[in-house]
Amino acid sequence: MYKHMLAFKGMEYFDARRKPHNVGKIIAALVLTTLCIFVLKQSPGFGGNSVFSRHEPGVTHVLVTGGAGYIGSHASLRLLKDNYRVTIVDNLSRGNMGAVKVLQELFPQPGRLQFIFADLGDQKSVNKIFAENAFDAVMHFAAVAYVGESTLEPLRYYHNITSNTLLILEAMASHGVKTLIYSSTCATYGEPEKMPITEATPQFPINPYGKAKKMAEDIILDFSKSKGADMAVMILRYFNVIGSDPEGRLGEAPRPELREHGRISGACFDAALGVIPGLKVKGTDYPTADGTCIRDYIDVTDLVDAHVKALNKAEPRKVGIYNVGTGRGRSVNEFVDACKKATGVDIKIEYLSRRPGDYAEVYSDPTKINKELNWTAQYTDLKESLSVAWRWQKSHPHGYGEN
Repeated sequence: MYKHMLAFKGMEYFDARRKPHNVGKIIAALVLTTLCIFVLKQSPGFGGNSVFSRHEPGVTHVLVTGGAGYIGSHASLRLLKDNYRVTIVDNLSRGNMGAVKVLQELFPQPGRLQFIFADLGDQKSVNKIFAENAFDAVMHFAAVAYVGESTLEPLRYYHNITSNTLLILEAMASHGVKTLIYSSTCATYGEPEKMPITEATPQFPINPYGKAKKMAEDIILDFSKSKGADMAVMILRYFNVIGSDPEGRLGEAPRPELREHGRISGACFDAALGVIPGLKVKGTDYPTADGTCIRDYIDVTDLVDAHVKALNKAEPRKVGIYNVGTGRGRSVNEFVDACKKATGVDIKIEYLSRRPGDYAEVYSDPTKINKELNWTAQYTDLKESLSVAWRWQKSHPHGYGEN
């Protein structure tokens, strides 16, 4: 489109100072101008004629919010591999433009992938995006997602997670987009009395991150029940995500200033690379076998597979809620041991007091998702998942090198 526009802007229509009797040249110029406008209008992206702005038989166009982030970029990769049309919307506050560029290089064909820089908290921008694009489904990943940070900045979390989800739903309703795959979390359960966690486990979140996600879930569920909504909704509550693309194209690249709040895998790798002097394990007095927290670690490749299966199974006027986990809990100490083996580095460990808003033990019962979506975690070897992620980290010591 840009090249066409340059050609168009560089044209010489006619010179008004020329003699009026030169009618033939004027008519020729007008004809040529009309032809150029016609060509421009047929070009992708001009005046709403982009392939992204119209529905096409046999093509499913998915809006991936937060698609420049860790999980969102891996989901976008899988969707593109499966021949979906993808639009990524991200404000890059947590995501990486480098991940988007990798995807653009892998799928350069017209009509496969577009990136829109926008903030989902801006209602006008969100409405404009929906007005100018023909989405068939939304995968809503975009969210700040650190438990510790949420206790320090609760209002930010309620705005970013709950309010932004409301704006997405309003835009979907206004523009007739009926399918939503929502990225939720096991943090909505809080600290259940019984393990493992099923989808029927009561939700009593204990930190703003979990509370904001539960509020967003409640809004989605209420809207889906409203008259005329005809929504196909899948809510995926997933556990602690690790790993990276097995082919080494994408990985996790959190911003340096967020290391304190980030995933334990990132901290382990930073310690192994010497970026930080050692790993801080927060909490050794939990009522668990070794005193450290127990979590269910799910590989990102398995996680995005669950999203695609959920998208394929989504049905109008139906809501599916699923836990996405391995069904097995591992302690932080077990995780650190696996990370040491994966990196080959004897990482120094510093034990500290508990992190605010944390809970002792949480792992899933994946029976429902196994049965209804035919999904089972395949990448369950903790050391292997960490080894794959470690290879990417070693080859990308500065992440994607840009934001």
